[in-house]
Amino acid sequence: MAVQILTADVLVPMDAARSVLTDAGFAHEDGTIVAVGARAELAAAYPHAPARHLSDRILMPGLINAHHHSGMLRGTAEHLPVWEWLRLHIDPMHRVLTPEDAEAASWLCYAEGLLSGTTTVVDMWRYMDGAARAASSLGNRLVTVNYVGEHPDYDYFDTLDDNQRMLEEWRGGAGGRIMPWVGLEHPFYADDAGQRRAIALAQEHGVGLYTHCSESELDVTLFLERTGKRPMHALESLGFFDAPRTMIAHAVWLDEGEISLMADRGVSVSHNPVSNMKLASGFAPVAELLATGVDVGIGTDGEKENNNLDMFEEMKVASLLGKLRKMDAAAMDSWQVLEMAMLGGARAIGQGEHLGSLEVGKQADAVAVRTDTPRMTPLLTEGPYLNVHHNLVHAVRGSDVTLTMVAGTVVVDDGELTTASMPDLIARVRELVPALFARRTAYLEDSGEQTGLMSPH
Repeated sequence: MAVQILTADVLVPMDAARSVLTDAGFAHEDGTIVAVGARAELAAAYPHAPARHLSDRILMPGLINAHHHSGMLRGTAEHLPVWEWLRLHIDPMHRVLTPEDAEAASWLCYAEGLLSGTTTVVDMWRYMDGAARAASSLGNRLVTVNYVGEHPDYDYFDTLDDNQRMLEEWRGGAGGRIMPWVGLEHPFYADDAGQRRAIALAQEHGVGLYTHCSESELDVTLFLERTGKRPMHALESLGFFDAPRTMIAHAVWLDEGEISLMADRGVSVSHNPVSNMKLASGFAPVAELLATGVDVGIGTDGEKENNNLDMFEEMKVASLLGKLRKMDAAAMDSWQVLEMAMLGGARAIGQGEHLGSLEVGKQADAVAVRTDTPRMTPLLTEGPYLNVHHNLVHAVRGSDVTLTMVAGTVVVDDGELTTASMPDLIARVRELVPALFARRTAYLEDSGEQTGLMSPH
């Protein structure tokens, strides 16, 4: 593909200088950024390149959703703490989920993400071939994390055999957009042999190991009862941090020693503020994690525990929750939050050299956000009242995204998907949901609503 130029009235490249440029953009070739600068400079450097300028728009890197579960239970699993929520809603759903259900959910969720500016999704989900097919067609990047239960009590989840096949068959798929990792739903969802195999599988394939941990205070209690150690120290002893990269979803209930250990071992974290609030899980120590050098990304978690996949909303909540936790209005400032949603997420998944900012040599993953709205007015691009970064975190909604580009290919244009029909994706999920709910209801009735699944999520 020949060089192409994309510019906008405002460019926020997320470089180290935290630049805000006007009438600027980037040139890209074969999915890679080859130049960044003023529109006039790019035109002079590439006089024959096709150029597109986006008026009344901010051009910025694509957002990275660092923790997500595809699904189609939105609005039907409400007002319960995490353990009851799992026992009555989520684990029974996994018992009756079909590959067809799982793939339809992935199509709809990834489309929702693209429309609101998410270019990369870390998805812990089921039957991940369907998820990979959806991402391949829709155009997003996808870190696949199989929802693995490698324990006799959790034999209704994916297995490490499923995970190994994803690693062997899908790694590097869709021009490198499909990036399989090893997943465990929770360390206790695997027995000793399963834990060892998961670590070995990540080492063998040189990929990350991803799990939920320390989401609830009960995690700490159970780890102390079973291992005599707090969760992160227990994972260290079990060898989890010997994987090429280990990423923890939630990481809410940590003490200073655990945070220090995570920094020393290069463990990364996904912060999921909306989910943590909705399930009353607690306040993650994000400021402390960042201060020690831990790579922290932001995630929406699933549609059922959020109940949307809007990373702009997630950024606003991350900022506000961080301020409330510290009782400090200056905590979790706008640049910090933007960096977590882009560069932080990229580094957390080991892609910091390729994603997370609009810089030469990185992938051309970008989104354009409207500025001709009341909530973006005034828009000040310089001086003491510069507010572009504040507006992006505290004012923008995902529906303000008008263009999404992944690897130089436009997959959302003028606010519409270019790679699929959203009405068709919605209709497919609506068609499948009644049978899924009927199967789950039948299972709960047969089991007397006593699944006994009280292990941590």
